[in-house]
Amino acid sequence: MNEIKLVALFCYICECYNTDLRWNCQRFSNNSNKPDFTDEELLTIYIYAVIEEEKYKVKSIHDYATKYLRSWFPTLPSYQAFNRRLNRLNNVFPLLVSMLLQDAEKQGTSFDISLIDSMPIITCSGKRKGVVAPNLTDKGYCSTKKLHYFGAKLHGIAFHRKQQLPMPEYFGLSLASEHDLNAVREILLQFEQRDIYADKAYANQKLHQLLKEEFGVRVFTPVKLIKGQTEQQRQFDKAADQFFSTAVSRIRQPIESLFNWLIEKTQIQRASKVRSAKGLIVHVFGKIAAAVSLWVNFNY
Repeated sequence: MNEIKLVALFCYICECYNTDLRWNCQRFSNNSNKPDFTDEELLTIYIYAVIEEEKYKVKSIHDYATKYLRSWFPTLPSYQAFNRRLNRLNNVFPLLVSMLLQDAEKQGTSFDISLIDSMPIITCSGKRKGVVAPNLTDKGYCSTKKLHYFGAKLHGIAFHRKQQLPMPEYFGLSLASEHDLNAVREILLQFEQRDIYADKAYANQKLHQLLKEEFGVRVFTPVKLIKGQTEQQRQFDKAADQFFSTAVSRIRQPIESLFNWLIEKTQIQRASKVRSAKGLIVHVFGKIAAAVSLWVNFNY
């Protein structure tokens, strides 16, 4: 166990909690002001266990804390209370991700080049009927994995970094069936003066023209076949289209590496143990917070 990392993480979370996080988890009970087991302790245990001890399920996290962290957190509650408290903090984790990204090391980041992609968050197989968090999940299809599934879709926008994983700027959840472009359209309309590299799902000539003329944003996607185009015209443009599409794909490839890194570090894609909408938000943004914490210097 890295005791120095544990203490440094706890101090950082306490600072974040006292400045912003506390306003997103207000309680109305007799124990609301000074609970025996604090939110700061809960957040610290969750993030530390995920990223340092590779414990990805809430039960595994609680078992680890009970066995190895009891001396540090003597008022650790039962698993049921731990899980209930964790779900109540679902609104805290997205804000914590934002704060961690602000404090992350940004050396080598190109703030005028953005990469966009998405990946599935799977709650169950597409062969079964999904019943978890119906307001956040439904049935979708992942063309990359050629997989039908029930769940949600995680969308990410990140700044390009040379020879490094991209620096995330935005993460968001949508229904698995929602089109990628519709899920991030409003976000794109807030950007100015940058180049964006994405896959074919984000190809929309009218939107690209609007972004370029109104906001100075250029969107590059692999060439998409045009309906009604003759075979002769397609063959005439084939070499140039393939060259352009390959160039765009190479530039945007690092964001696929970012998602693969998230999966490897946190098992974020597997959400079969999630049982509620709050639990799904904790699963996704809690795992992202744990991964992003690796990029923050806690000064220890």
